[in-house]
Amino acid sequence: MIAALEGFTQQLVPVNGIKLNAVTGGAGSPILLIHGWPETWWEWHHVMPLLAAHFSVVAIDLRGAGFSDCPLDGYDKATMARDAHEVMVALGHERYAVCGHDVGGMVALPQAAIHREAVTHLAVLDVPLPGWTGWEAATARLWHFGFHGNRDLPERLIHGREYDYVSAFMAERFYDHGTFNPADIEIYAKAMALPGRTRGGMEWYRTLAADHAAALDYKKHKLEMPVLGLGGDQRFGAQMVPMLQEFANNVTGGAIARCSHYVADERPHEVAAALIAFLKAS
Repeated sequence: MIAALEGFTQQLVPVNGIKLNAVTGGAGSPILLIHGWPETWWEWHHVMPLLAAHFSVVAIDLRGAGFSDCPLDGYDKATMARDAHEVMVALGHERYAVCGHDVGGMVALPQAAIHREAVTHLAVLDVPLPGWTGWEAATARLWHFGFHGNRDLPERLIHGREYDYVSAFMAERFYDHGTFNPADIEIYAKAMALPGRTRGGMEWYRTLAADHAAALDYKKHKLEMPVLGLGGDQRFGAQMVPMLQEFANNVTGGAIARCSHYVADERPHEVAAALIAFLKAS
């Protein structure tokens, strides 16, 4: 099953020595959407049409996911941020907003820190960020960080069981299971089963120690652009604003009610409304 969304087109964009899959639509000021694990650009498929009425929307598959390339290395978040930035430049967007969820948020933060001249607004959705003072304590409670960080073992255990793993993993992180669509899980599982993609996703976790060290440097020069922090009230919602205030001076946001980790899946209208209000306010 190849995911497609009416009103949007897909293309492979050469960037940073690889090709990334980018899905584009809408018109207006540009916003880049970056997915998390174990999803693809399809994470945003409920949000994208709502944003496209106001903005030029770009959603990508990260390096190692979906139809983007999955090279042997380059999974530190600064390199992945360069990938994402170069996609926007290649599409003609010299200045743009960026919104990342989960690992996508770990990419969006260094993207804003490294490419300050380009990023006009930053939004980070429901994720503990490398560099945060609560990083070690928070990640110690997340079993999959350690599991995914093991070399080769997750790939061997997940191979052929992608749907079982993705469905169980995501179900554990939903609050409103009425929004849990098995057809979406099938899309993510089939994407993970493509050659090299399970390994690509695991590599995102294997660089986190280096990402944490790099992020400590970002805190020395706080971000000045507007920053939005959102999360599910059943997950990281209460932590997002104070977490991001360690990195930025102009932070707003809060928790989305009756929602857990997969905010764009569970509460797409609330996410889109928050992004529209955030981007139009400044």
